[in-house]
Amino acid sequence: MSVLVTGGAGYIGSHMVIDLLNAGEDVVVIDNLSTGFDWAVQVPEKLHVGDIADESLVDRIIADHKVEAVIHFAGSIIVPESVADPLKYYLNNTAKSRTLIERCVKGGVKHFIFSSTAAVYGMPDTIAVDEDAPLNPMSPYGRSKLMTEWMLGDVAAAHDMSFAALRYFNVAGGDPKGRVGQSTANATHLIKVACQTALGLREHVDVFGDDYPTADGTCVRDYIHVSDLAAAHTAALNYLRGGGESIVANCGYGHGFSVRQVLQAVERVAGHPFAIRNAPRRSGDPASVVSNPARAKATFGWRPAYDDLDTIVSHALAWEKHLRERNR
Repeated sequence: MSVLVTGGAGYIGSHMVIDLLNAGEDVVVIDNLSTGFDWAVQVPEKLHVGDIADESLVDRIIADHKVEAVIHFAGSIIVPESVADPLKYYLNNTAKSRTLIERCVKGGVKHFIFSSTAAVYGMPDTIAVDEDAPLNPMSPYGRSKLMTEWMLGDVAAAHDMSFAALRYFNVAGGDPKGRVGQSTANATHLIKVACQTALGLREHVDVFGDDYPTADGTCVRDYIHVSDLAAAHTAALNYLRGGGESIVANCGYGHGFSVRQVLQAVERVAGHPFAIRNAPRRSGDPASVVSNPARAKATFGWRPAYDDLDTIVSHALAWEKHLRERNR
């Protein structure tokens, strides 16, 4: 029996593959390499280059590798892009997920773990949002993910398949051993952009809005180390395998940092300042989103190992230095 990781050549997916291998799992990967990299897959012989909407390919992978569980990362993730091109997001995140889920049902896959997002909450009314908070996504990205959560709930009620939808907060950092990291050249993640700026790869960092109702006027987010996020998926998989009921759970640390605080951390770790520029607000950005991760900790025993902003930044910066050398 094996675990299929969709988008396993991408940022989070490649870390997921490492965590599963460390747990002794048989891992297979599908990725169309639109944003991922074949060299990031630690089991290159198990990489299938293709699209999750390719029914015959997915059917063959499930059958040939006796896939018991799917961990689904493949999709599009940039909030402003989703506002400008919503149909891309409803195709990649919703329609293609529907096709993948159908093939899983047909192929007898028992467990499905979905990479959802805190964007489903929109502008939360509480300081630390829990899973029962009102769902009010402010962007097509958030809505496209919520639709897939709904599909999974309906499918699990009708078929012999359990699921976990993990709502990520802001993912950052890189593999502590330096094997993989955020490698997309035009990625919009704040910590990656700031690290690139610190290394002279970008001229400046834009701060999108400084008049939000927060302590310093900039957006506050809950930053989670990518390796902790991968570990949460493995814990959720073991929970489902043990007979646990389908679950929706937050993946964050329960405390947030403002954009300004993050930039200060990057300057601190890098050892020097860099250019920071104020820019207008971006459409679809809420002022503050911080998790309440109690459910994940209590239900499937997730225990973060890297809950420290400077540690997250140091791993991200080390990876950017690696990429700089690799690309020379």
